[in-house]
Amino acid sequence: MADIHFGTDGWRAIIGEDFTNDNLVRVVDAAAHIFKEDAVAAGRPADAPGTLIVGHDCRQDAHAYARLAAEVAAAHGFRALLTQDYCPTPTLCWSVAQDADAVGGIMLTSSHNPAEYLGVKLRMADGGAAGKEFTDRVEAVLPETATDARGACEETDLMTAYLDTLKKGVDAEAIRNANLRVVVDPLYGAGRKHLAGLLRDLGVEVCEINNAEDPTFDGLHPEPIPPWVDRCIAKVPELGFDAGFINDGDADRIGAVDEHGNFVNPHRIITLLVSHLAEDKGQRGRVVSTITASAMLARQCKRLGLELTSTPVGFKWIYAEMEKGDVMLGGEESGGIGIPSHVMERDGLLMALLLAETMAQRGMSLGQLVDDMFEKVGKLEFERRGLKITEEQMANFRASVVPGYAPDEVCGKKVVDVDRRDGVKFYLEGDAWVMMRPSGTEPLVRVYAEAETVDEVHDLLDAAERVVTA
Repeated sequence: MADIHFGTDGWRAIIGEDFTNDNLVRVVDAAAHIFKEDAVAAGRPADAPGTLIVGHDCRQDAHAYARLAAEVAAAHGFRALLTQDYCPTPTLCWSVAQDADAVGGIMLTSSHNPAEYLGVKLRMADGGAAGKEFTDRVEAVLPETATDARGACEETDLMTAYLDTLKKGVDAEAIRNANLRVVVDPLYGAGRKHLAGLLRDLGVEVCEINNAEDPTFDGLHPEPIPPWVDRCIAKVPELGFDAGFINDGDADRIGAVDEHGNFVNPHRIITLLVSHLAEDKGQRGRVVSTITASAMLARQCKRLGLELTSTPVGFKWIYAEMEKGDVMLGGEESGGIGIPSHVMERDGLLMALLLAETMAQRGMSLGQLVDDMFEKVGKLEFERRGLKITEEQMANFRASVVPGYAPDEVCGKKVVDVDRRDGVKFYLEGDAWVMMRPSGTEPLVRVYAEAETVDEVHDLLDAAERVVTA
């Protein structure tokens, strides 16, 4: 019997190993139990506790697994709505938030993980990620065996209204008049055909790559960072296009490529979009970012007079801040960026449209936008590594390094502050920093660094790696 735990965002496992019909049934049975418990506590009748919406991405047999999940949820008395076809996670989240009868959502996806993985993300009535308190309760009632109880579910179109809303949320006239040309790379994921179609409807010339129906993802990891985005990096300058937009496996994250083939990482996208929302669209409110965010974002918020709130890694922590109110935008280093006035969750498709809108309204290429941003807030380089280590090294890292490692300097840079909320992060002079934390989604330790030069970043990462693997 698999030992099932919810990580940074959901439960994930290898299809055919721990991700089986029986284990999926156990997870959904427990989740439906907790959703129903809360619905009844809120005054809904036990025999009709509301609607649960079930979506899925493009992984092997995902629709069949999603149907099974919907039938298990229906057995608890819920009206279970099942997406007709694959859909992005933000589509499910938006659909749940728009349905007054919906008490939550169940998304079958493994996000940026390799193709052999599938998983379950739980979403609350406002579309936001289920918090630790909720998933702890789900884990506490996980049955040891899979129930045979099934109910009837209904298939429904989740895409049409959601896509229409995205188009209405940007300056269509400006985008149409800009004559933009963009490469779209869904990495074989759930943004496939949807983002390209949105941009074409807005008058953008689009070349979509990596868009075949291929549950193996042609060997790519559906994560919008190098090396998985190398095809897009090559394609944009080859075609002479203005930009490239990349989504992850469930299209809640974004990466980008400028006209010269330079990768525009999420740090730079978040920092740029904060400027666009505040200066071009006149929006105000707090900016929320995870602890791994760039110092450029802090500089941007200071320049614009915006309050910046920092959280541990995982969008569920950003969602918790969104629940408090007065948030303009929330974003994380991994490319998940959300605007709560749209939905309380990340949306990689909307962020791509906003980048196109920024280019159109400012009359600048993506590369020019980034250069202009550097002039205003300075330029910093960033990189992260994933370290696969032994169980003994992991035990030492958790027991000794995270709570106790306290150098006065790293690579000759003085430590000016330390944050141990999520692993350990050392703030260094000159706005440089280095961080080490155990991944919440994979069995490894991630090390992160930011500094003024790539060489300095590599030195910091090498130093962190030595500490982790000691």
